[in-house]
Amino acid sequence: MPELDAWLGGGLVRGVLHEIYASHVRHPAAATGFALGLALRASDRRPLVWIHQDRVEARVGGLYGDGLAEFGLDPSRLVVVRTRDPTGALRAVDEAARCTGLGAALVEIWGEPRILDLKASQRLTLAARASGVTLLMIRLDASPCPSAAATRWRVATAASIPFEAKAPGRPTFAAALLRHRAGLNPRTWHLEWDRDSLSFSSADTPAAAPLPRPVVSLPVVGPDPAEDDARWRRVG
Repeated sequence: MPELDAWLGGGLVRGVLHEIYASHVRHPAAATGFALGLALRASDRRPLVWIHQDRVEARVGGLYGDGLAEFGLDPSRLVVVRTRDPTGALRAVDEAARCTGLGAALVEIWGEPRILDLKASQRLTLAARASGVTLLMIRLDASPCPSAAATRWRVATAASIPFEAKAPGRPTFAAALLRHRAGLNPRTWHLEWDRDSLSFSSADTPAAAPLPRPVVSLPVVGPDPAEDDARWRRVG
């Protein structure tokens, strides 16, 4: 996307660490989808490693092969590493960062574990620079903290532009740049992902259409929305 690449001074730097935060605990798929798009752009069709923490799967669901294929990822390129806790996840991504045969590595971290501190992010950044592997760290149910990451993003879902006959449109994201090591000012873009060209483009977010008739308000006491989202993601 020329406009975004120009704003970033030539695009996102490869071979470093980038952080992607979900804007809300209910939007894990937005952060995951945006990170996967970046990984596909950075990998040059080389293999990808996805470090998946058990707690993430328990909260928001697991990876779905058909969904990944629909997004544009050939599942045969993907190596999935499952870990029990953040310590195992960081150990796995540290090893992936040193593997020169990889194109990119994604790691999902739930919450704010103490082991993920500034020193840990510095170690990952140095390993990525030496190998050229791009690291995408997906932070779920967490607030930004000091880090050596080159960029930090906060991603939420956004309304897509429907195709003909009101068919669902492309995956669309509201991606906010929170921090850039070059000192760029924060800014938000609405982006849509094209699985055929494996690229992002600008998305003009349509305004929400008014409902045709009054509706019943949601009850104050009811199911946890996060649990509902998790059930939907588990079934794909």
